[in-house]
Amino acid sequence: MRAPLKAAVLALVIGTLTACAVGPDYKMPEQVKQVPFNSPYQQAGAALNWWQAFNDPVLNQLIEKALVENRTITQARANVDRAYAVFRDADNNRLPNGTLDSGYQAYENSTLDPSDDDIISRGYQSGASLTWDVDLFGKIRRASEAAQANAQQADILWHDAQLQIISQVAASYGDYRGAQLRLQVAQENVNNLEQSRAIVLARLNAGMASELELARMDAQLYEVKASVPAYQSQLATADAALSSLLAATPGELADSVLSQGDVSNLPQLSKPVAIVKGENYLRYRADVASTERALAASTAQIGVATADLYPNLSISGFLGFLSSPGFAVNSDSQSWSVAPTLSWQVADWGSVRARINSAKASSQMALADFEQSVFSALNDMSLSLKSYNLSHQQELTTEQQRAASQKAVHIARQRYNAGSGEFLDLLDAERELLRSRDQQAQLEKQTFTRLVNIYKAFGGGISVL
Repeated sequence: MRAPLKAAVLALVIGTLTACAVGPDYKMPEQVKQVPFNSPYQQAGAALNWWQAFNDPVLNQLIEKALVENRTITQARANVDRAYAVFRDADNNRLPNGTLDSGYQAYENSTLDPSDDDIISRGYQSGASLTWDVDLFGKIRRASEAAQANAQQADILWHDAQLQIISQVAASYGDYRGAQLRLQVAQENVNNLEQSRAIVLARLNAGMASELELARMDAQLYEVKASVPAYQSQLATADAALSSLLAATPGELADSVLSQGDVSNLPQLSKPVAIVKGENYLRYRADVASTERALAASTAQIGVATADLYPNLSISGFLGFLSSPGFAVNSDSQSWSVAPTLSWQVADWGSVRARINSAKASSQMALADFEQSVFSALNDMSLSLKSYNLSHQQELTTEQQRAASQKAVHIARQRYNAGSGEFLDLLDAERELLRSRDQQAQLEKQTFTRLVNIYKAFGGGISVL
């Protein structure tokens, strides 16, 4: 009874000692200055399907394909698997490690005794070897906490990679449709200018206009035609960006998916976006959550470094058989051993202290990074809303400008054709219409891009009314 009692007492003592862990216990920051932060990261329910609010089948196809084919997302997913594997490995260090070994040894003249001369000895060893680092002061536990926080950070970054790729695909799709729209507007402007040129040419043939008027009209016409290659370049750039995001070959999307859909309009929402007052949108921000997990990992590393101030206990043992060349496995060849070892880095105290100070400095850096990410996220969300609202107002005003310019061209063309208007009035009216049409196309693309930025800034956590 004494042996089991001693074993139970020893296990109780070791269990009591390993229940403590040096270093600070991590607590999630409750606020940064006056900004409350008391909710863990939560991926927004609409984070991966918010684009469906645009009701654009082409955009739906592009994003669904990107979520499967994009290599950045694949890499982020693999990083999650790797990080959790590292965590499981670190967590398993708290348990005894064991191996099954079987070996053979032959040797001659094992000692300096003359009686051993020319004597060859052979032996076999088979059994289980065990080692256990007793986590007296929580070094292994803190290392496991750090690995778990790193794994959680990797998972958050994977979610963020999905949101970022969706946003990039949507923005590049807006660039593509925007370039198509500007090309279309340029062609319409060319057609309008050619109508005006025909009027000038007819008046020139009738002796009612000058060569100068025709030359000036041609100059304006060629100016618009010269802008077409620039829009075609923008179209190719957007196609290349989308192809890269979707792991497609050059021109593959333009010949298939992008050839569908309405070229004349960019995707629009039928209802305004909804921002819920009092909602904690910070919990949807992966960058904020990522830095918070990094802070947790760096805090745990302080405990890892601090544990080196205290002794470390490791126990090794063997249970098996030692036999002679005859390999007789029986009770006579049974063998076991237990070897506890206590080590203490007393002679390296300065280095231990330096590592502790380094871990504390890293934790302070992580805290500053987390706090900065909170302020950056708040300002990013605020700016995205303001930028979108201003762009939308600008777009509405430009629409009114375009309508007025269209009316001015119509009146100037009629008056000039009737001989009661000045050519310069027609030329100015045409130039203003060209500018307002192109500006309207640019603003449509800008408004769409800024709307995408809202979804990205809020982590996909907003909805449509």
